[in-house]
Amino acid sequence: MQAILFHPRFTHFAHESNCAEIDAGKCVVWGPGLSPAAVLPVRYFYIQSVDSEGRNISVSPAADSFRVKISSLEQQYVRVHVPAPLDRGDGSLLVRYRLYGSSSKGLKIEVLYQDKPVADSPYTLRGPVYHEYCVCPERHPHVWRSALQCPEQEPQIQQDFISFPSIDLQRLLQEVPQRFSRRGGLVHYSLINNQLHRRSLGQYTDFKMFSDEMLLSLARKVRLPDVEFYINVGDWPMENRKAGDKPGPVPIISWCGSSDTRDIILPTYDITHSCLEAMRGVTSDLLSVQGNTGPVWSDKTEKAFFRGRDSREERLRLVTMSKENPELLDAGITAYFFFRDREKDLGKAPLVGFFDFFKYKYQVNVDGTVAAYRFPYLMLGDSLVFKQDSPYYEHFYTHLEAGVHYIPVKRDLSDLLQKIRWAQKNDTKAEAIAKSGQSLVRDVLQPHRLYCYYYSVLQTYAARQSTRPAVHPDMELVPQPSDHSALCDCHRSPEEQKNEL
Repeated sequence: MQAILFHPRFTHFAHESNCAEIDAGKCVVWGPGLSPAAVLPVRYFYIQSVDSEGRNISVSPAADSFRVKISSLEQQYVRVHVPAPLDRGDGSLLVRYRLYGSSSKGLKIEVLYQDKPVADSPYTLRGPVYHEYCVCPERHPHVWRSALQCPEQEPQIQQDFISFPSIDLQRLLQEVPQRFSRRGGLVHYSLINNQLHRRSLGQYTDFKMFSDEMLLSLARKVRLPDVEFYINVGDWPMENRKAGDKPGPVPIISWCGSSDTRDIILPTYDITHSCLEAMRGVTSDLLSVQGNTGPVWSDKTEKAFFRGRDSREERLRLVTMSKENPELLDAGITAYFFFRDREKDLGKAPLVGFFDFFKYKYQVNVDGTVAAYRFPYLMLGDSLVFKQDSPYYEHFYTHLEAGVHYIPVKRDLSDLLQKIRWAQKNDTKAEAIAKSGQSLVRDVLQPHRLYCYYYSVLQTYAARQSTRPAVHPDMELVPQPSDHSALCDCHRSPEEQKNEL
């Protein structure tokens, strides 16, 4: 069966039911995890429960009523980890599975509701179905992009490259180390023949492990253009020249942008690492959050909530506001580093598990040193997010609209209490904004979309290079990780792949 990544039936709620019986045959199953070509660290798909009249059911099904079984179509055993489906609290479920081996013949996916086949189950994924560490890149990028149904354009990428119609690599080679290496967190990469090479520029480049792992993961899946670029692995964006300046700005790639810099933005190391390590190395990721959003809206505590480090003075102000208005706000600092002298006055709050944040109706998102990287996870929850006005942004902010997907608050938080009171008095509108934001971010922050975004940045950059990228003498090869416990045979031989490159 061909995977359906976007199902129109799930996005229209005019015909909903919250009390009817589920009809297994009329339920809808869709998502990239039904396509053998959509290789991801954790594959996933969705189930929408539907009643006998064809109406989407908008409440949670009974616990454990849906089950998923996945097996290889060949005799050789392939380990597949399939946890129970995540209940997203709105009648839909999220199914995740991680392969620990590849299947040359394919997989059989059985989706059951009370032991009855759901929709078109069983689903057959004709092989090969590769696991995450298989180095079997698709030689035709358009085929790979089609399998993931990557968007044709990303507004942030278009915006970022306006300042860089042409990229002179020789100029960058001379200028970038001189201007930025003392800033501490810059890594010079060359991707040539789908192999990754790098050199570190500066003292604080340990976070290159996050850019390494995502670039290597992408190179295992698709043939990448030859490209030479610089990634800033520090917090703050770097390039503050404007497009009309002489000399003009240079293209530095960063995880966070700002209104007064010209860096090209990638998805943050936090969300990419969580996607790579989901279901093994991390507990909070873009998928797991969706099944841990706390009580239903009506049962949440009607207060705003915040916990975090003291990385910005407005966070301290939140605690003072909380002490003076405990009926509106529960805020606390969990660790002091920047303002240690304030701990005696403000106190230190105990840590709270992230999923427990969603016991509260409202979440306050305040910048840290730059954009608060918890924001995408807060948006995926089932609470209304109050977002501080900020010069900083992540790669997906261009999709969001203030007042539609979240509630904006002033930089100094002077209107926060007023807006919390508004939400308390306008509960239906507040819930609608929360649901609107959650729905949008569920779409644009699907893990496969992160791979699409990375590829589009590299492709756009490569097309603007006016000189040939190269591997420089002081660069080192970053090898692909080896997984001897899960051997992988590509259907194209290594020599064939080499010739294609």
